[in-house]
Amino acid sequence: MLDTVSNQNSVEGMMLDIGRRARAAARPLAMASTEAKNRALLAMADAVMEAEAEILAANAIDLKKAAESGVAPSFIDRLTLNPARVTTIAQSMREIAELPDPVGTVMSEWDRPNGLHIERVRTPLGVIGVIYESRPNVTADAGALCLKAGNAVILRGGSDSAHSSRAIHACLVKGLVSAGLPADAIQLVPTTDRAAVGALLSGLEGSVDVIVPRGGKSLVARVQQEARVPVFAHLEGLCHVYVDGSADLDMAKKIVVNAKMRRTGICGSAETLLVDSAAISTHLQPLIEVLTEAGCEIRASATVLRVIPGLKPATEEDWRTEYLDAIISVAVVDGIGGAIDHIARYSSNHTEAVVAEDPEVVERFFNEIDSAILLHNASTQFADGGEFGMGAEIGIATGKMHARGPVGVEQLTSFKYRVRGTGQVRP
Repeated sequence: MLDTVSNQNSVEGMMLDIGRRARAAARPLAMASTEAKNRALLAMADAVMEAEAEILAANAIDLKKAAESGVAPSFIDRLTLNPARVTTIAQSMREIAELPDPVGTVMSEWDRPNGLHIERVRTPLGVIGVIYESRPNVTADAGALCLKAGNAVILRGGSDSAHSSRAIHACLVKGLVSAGLPADAIQLVPTTDRAAVGALLSGLEGSVDVIVPRGGKSLVARVQQEARVPVFAHLEGLCHVYVDGSADLDMAKKIVVNAKMRRTGICGSAETLLVDSAAISTHLQPLIEVLTEAGCEIRASATVLRVIPGLKPATEEDWRTEYLDAIISVAVVDGIGGAIDHIARYSSNHTEAVVAEDPEVVERFFNEIDSAILLHNASTQFADGGEFGMGAEIGIATGKMHARGPVGVEQLTSFKYRVRGTGQVRP
């Protein structure tokens, strides 16, 4: 059963056992050859394609339950798998296999006056716990990325995607075994009991080195409050697009619609549009029109309402809301300075975009805004590890320690120092 555990074991006991097995798998995995890891990744990709029918059938069960519970369309979109998305999952694993192996890479090296040669070298983190909600593709992305970086991983997906995740996980295990790597290197928590999350956050008696949460604000808040091990924080994607008075209007329209409407349920979807007051007469109305034509609801500031009456007024809460739906807040700001002030006040430090032709505006935007990802003349929907050439990502880290932005293979490593001497002793 997916949501029950054996009567002989409590959730805590089961999780401790998972932790012990992950820790045991981490050591041989850290020493595994690049060839073995890549062979496993390619076998996983093949297994996913071979099991497409089973994966889609499992996903249909999850989708049926989600529809019956009356969740939002954006949630359904995040949960949905189809043949194209299954192919993308397999392709991501093949792309990860093609990436350079970070383990053992010399990040920097130098010589000391006493003759010591010092190297800083990438090394696996160890055991990573990944807690995520409705996206079944995270099962594959997280498993593959952790494997490439030499880490064992414990995956705890949401109950909404439980059947889909289990079907994908079976393919990952098949790939590990075929390459002679420990099956326990990628484990999926077999219960949807919330107590399993608490146990994982405890660190499982030292078995877990890092927690990566990927989900809504309530999940991330719980992780940050309860975790007894380091956390790669993935906060909400309250993303902004600022359209400057110097922006090319046709480009701005294309970027704004894509940033909001390509996929409204992802963390890189734009939630607020800021328009330069110098562009009220030229850009504001056309931007509102193309968004409305695309099916987007507008929440307008008082200034916008004076220019375009009849729109829904924005409240203070709207500027702080990650809609994950076809809704966007729109405000007029006093140039790049006003945009920077608004973003500094309301942003979750995830992703922001500027549409402008004035290089001074772009430089101020890049230099004065402290979000993990900043884009110029491009859609916020490029905030994705795959689009960055990382093959995939576990999430977008919005904190400032260790990993920031897309968490890919390199971000899932730490480092150690290797010091080579010729008999030196310290006086």
